[in-house]
Amino acid sequence: MTNQNALKPMAPHPHPHAPAAAETACCGSTACGSPAASIHTADIPKGALLFRIPTMDCAVEESEIRRALEPVAGVRGLRFRLGERTMAITVDDSAVSGALDAIRKAGFKPEPLNDSTGSPAAGAQAAPAPAGIAGMSSGLVRLIAALVLAIAAEAVSFLAPEGAGFMAAEMGLALAAIALAGLDTYKKGFAALLRGRLNINALMAVAVTGAFLIGQWPEAAMVMALYAIAELIEARAVDRARNAIQGLLALAPELAEVRQPDGSWKTAKADAVALGAIVRIRPGERVPLDGVVTEGASAIDQAPVTGESIPVDKSAGDPVFAGTINQTAALEFRVTAVAANTTLARIIHAVEEAQGTRAPTQRFVDRFAAVYTPAVFVLAIAIAALSPWLMGWSWTEAIYKALVLLVIACPCALVISTPVTVVSALASAARRGILIKGGTYLEEARKLKAVALDKTGTITEGKPKLVASRLLDPAGDEDVVFAIAASIAGRSDHPVSKAIAEGLKRERQPVGDFAALPGRGVQATHEGRSYVLGNHRLIEEQGLCSPALEAELKQHEEAGRTVTLLASGQAVLALFAVADTIKPSSQAAMAELRALGVTPVMLTGDNAATARAIGMHAGIDDVRGNLLPEEKLDAIKALQQRHGMAGMAGDGINDAPALAQADIGFAMGGAGTDTAMEAADVVIMNDDLRRLPETIRLSRRAHAVLWQNITLALGIKAVFFVLAVFGSATMWMAVFADMGASLLVVANGLRLMRSPKTD
Repeated sequence: MTNQNALKPMAPHPHPHAPAAAETACCGSTACGSPAASIHTADIPKGALLFRIPTMDCAVEESEIRRALEPVAGVRGLRFRLGERTMAITVDDSAVSGALDAIRKAGFKPEPLNDSTGSPAAGAQAAPAPAGIAGMSSGLVRLIAALVLAIAAEAVSFLAPEGAGFMAAEMGLALAAIALAGLDTYKKGFAALLRGRLNINALMAVAVTGAFLIGQWPEAAMVMALYAIAELIEARAVDRARNAIQGLLALAPELAEVRQPDGSWKTAKADAVALGAIVRIRPGERVPLDGVVTEGASAIDQAPVTGESIPVDKSAGDPVFAGTINQTAALEFRVTAVAANTTLARIIHAVEEAQGTRAPTQRFVDRFAAVYTPAVFVLAIAIAALSPWLMGWSWTEAIYKALVLLVIACPCALVISTPVTVVSALASAARRGILIKGGTYLEEARKLKAVALDKTGTITEGKPKLVASRLLDPAGDEDVVFAIAASIAGRSDHPVSKAIAEGLKRERQPVGDFAALPGRGVQATHEGRSYVLGNHRLIEEQGLCSPALEAELKQHEEAGRTVTLLASGQAVLALFAVADTIKPSSQAAMAELRALGVTPVMLTGDNAATARAIGMHAGIDDVRGNLLPEEKLDAIKALQQRHGMAGMAGDGINDAPALAQADIGFAMGGAGTDTAMEAADVVIMNDDLRRLPETIRLSRRAHAVLWQNITLALGIKAVFFVLAVFGSATMWMAVFADMGASLLVVANGLRLMRSPKTD
């Protein structure tokens, strides 16, 4: 018998920090991140200080902060949440000042959010909401002014006659443009150079300064203005991807109508509603919190949480989820989760955690950029120093070409090509009821060649009904025997046991020494006598099968029924046949998997005949029944040896070893059981098996877009590299092309957010 709520042993998913190799690859001051709508403090270590770092945008800058703090004695722990731009630091009281100074010297401004007791710091405010039109406009006005000044400097250089006065005007306009557009870039750039690191800000600072020193004032101003404007636009485009999942948070209303002790109703803030409170929702309103319906019947649109396109009927005893929409009639429900722990909140939190992981392609790009940027920098120095001697160029021409190469060396488009694609795909999947726990699983899903599936609750509804029962003990009393069976079955949470207990409708008797027999059934004692309630295999192991019983069992099993037997130590007392129904999505899902070249395999502890009947109906050729948990594990290993990468989809404790062994574990989340949310690699929120092939298709699309972006970024750089050395590429053309490439890869990555629906 399985436990629906147990998946596989709890194990945190890795969220590796950016490797040191990535430190040369930062994509700019604002392009990699976005403010979050709220700050999650549940995982902050006790006594840690929490800071917001407004300009900590990507994992590269996280690495810079880590390196800045390495020499500071007394720093005992660091934890970052890039989506919220926050850092939790565990540090000795005597080292706080030194740690903050080190962070400031690295070019960042930490803002305290709490004190050592965990209380909000004086003047601390909640994390700002994602910047909108107003926030973008204020920065854009300043940058447009810088661009106007840069154009004016170009006009003076091109149109005005030579003269000291015009040269002074040209220089003054250029300086003003650089001051308006580039102060932040200079601050971070020089801080990086002082630490001996080459990030994009350092490269831009050197290039612009060099251009200014050799008299290319208008071009220096144009480069800085174009770079800053492109960065701002790019940042907003990236924010769209990083904050896509945050849009779900707004789906849950801030207010809830709560029943008071005197029976009256009062509107209260949703985050102040306690567990167990009764909340009322009217037709057309959104559900403010998770709960269980206590009164009323209605249809609920659950698309925001589970991705289901058709409203689901709800009545007393059914769960409802925050952010879903009540359709037809008023409902009352009992709150089962506070606002911070609703299914919707946990989805958002899980995707935010997933955004912090680094996909394989992203790690490859970081390693490549770590070599590429210094290599081009060294080449630029060689051109500046050697080309006048080797190629007869003037020193000014050689230095200018070297500065153009520095602009080309900026790895912005290359580095940003991967995270925006991964985040877009994760957000798209979450909106469809597919919770992927990181970029690694997103990328690896495309390699799956076989997927093993549990039967009960995965391929089938997991809500079987008792269809036949018979007393086998001639001397037994049916009421007494059935009451014992109902009592033992009522102690188990396996769907088959529940179906027996509900179908028998007998008064429960006290039982003791209850224990599960994984893959076989359960055992218990009643009035000092031991009983087992289990499957065919268990009865065979007990040595209680007879030819007549075998024949009867075969008839039921060939009909696709699951047979459970009640036995004492001496004889089989009763037989109970339970039938489950296949999910409507199972047949379509198996066909889609085969169309993708993925082999579906059923692994079940149920008897072989029942498994074959269900498998035939679902369209699965490879069906394996009577499997114990360790045998499911061996089956996964065999699939990996035969096919390569293999996945496993299941929902019970019997599936735990197989889920752990599989390359990717898919959990039937049942709209968000705690264990499924925490343990699985991928959670299918609405238990729709069609989400498995959809995940594989999304993985293949994401992989294709990743390499399209990498090819585009490197191709544009290669063209301008050749033009810079042998042609007439200018600095502002190079930066325009580089930032244009960044915008192109961002736009290409955002296409994944428009994932086609397959319902």
